[in-house]
Amino acid sequence: MRWAVVNERIEDLKEFSNYNLQNHNTFGMKVKAKRYVEYGSEEELQALIPTLSGEVLHIGGGSNLLFKGDFEGTVLHSAIGGIEVAEEVADEDEVLVRVGAGVVWDDFVAWAVEKGLGGVENLSLIPGEVGASAVQNIGAYGVEAKDVIVMVEAVDLASGEKRVFANSECQYAYRQSIFKKELKGRYAITYVTYRLHKTPQLKLEYGNLRAVLEQDLPHGENRPALGLVRQAIIDIRNAKLPDPKVQGNAGSFFMNPVVSREKFLSIQKDYPQMPFYEVANGVKIPAGWMIEQCGWKGKSLGRAGVHDKQALVLVNLGGATSEEIIRLCDTICQEVKKKFDIDIHPEVNLV
Repeated sequence: MRWAVVNERIEDLKEFSNYNLQNHNTFGMKVKAKRYVEYGSEEELQALIPTLSGEVLHIGGGSNLLFKGDFEGTVLHSAIGGIEVAEEVADEDEVLVRVGAGVVWDDFVAWAVEKGLGGVENLSLIPGEVGASAVQNIGAYGVEAKDVIVMVEAVDLASGEKRVFANSECQYAYRQSIFKKELKGRYAITYVTYRLHKTPQLKLEYGNLRAVLEQDLPHGENRPALGLVRQAIIDIRNAKLPDPKVQGNAGSFFMNPVVSREKFLSIQKDYPQMPFYEVANGVKIPAGWMIEQCGWKGKSLGRAGVHDKQALVLVNLGGATSEEIIRLCDTICQEVKKKFDIDIHPEVNLV
């Protein structure tokens, strides 16, 4: 089977000076970029590189950023689109799909589900763009981007040379990649290739996903379809996460800490109902649960607050400055450390 390429690239490079970034960061910070450039192809990006000077910041949908002030350098944004089947073997279950970095992530998930291709349905409604999925190793409901990424195409912002990274070269870990560590800021992601499956292997054990699905299954069916899984996750996320268009936020502000089994057992003695998830290198404890135990759910500090339905989310209550949000973040980190002797860290990038 063949599917048409969708969401084709934007042809014309767009450039602005003293550009308002309020609509490019979901916290709604009123900041400006000295120079803002949007490109629509690898060739446009490569031609642009010799003109870059000073600090350069590459952004996606702005859903994982907190600007501390105006950016006095160049902000780059990819408008590279396209979703296409890169490889398909008739007798095999796997399909490789190459996606432009500027494609909205959830548009790609919706496309995959519509085609009956499994692998990314648990990542429904995560904000941002495809390029960021490879940088952040986004994850939700027991699935991470690294589970489906085959390779990442990128352009060196210093030399203009193109490089292809295999999954094994990306050094993926929980919300981490080589693009966030030693290669931070060096490469611009242009395309990401994912491995999807014609026969979906559903993962339903995380959180209350299976229970929600069982309520929605048509009578007599015991296996949910991809569309039902996607819709259930969308409903769960909408029920507990605020719309950034209504209340500025960056989704999950903190990463969930992973602790040793000894540390986990020590805490569990005092909190036997504590939620947890066994992982390869220890036990993951939800940061939102610990923040809630510290009494911060629904509370505020100035014009920055903790969402009343999900303590993992910090929100702009209206006119909050980055300093107010950072002060709230620091205060919460200190109180979690004092109560549980566990360090939690922001998932959001401070710029």
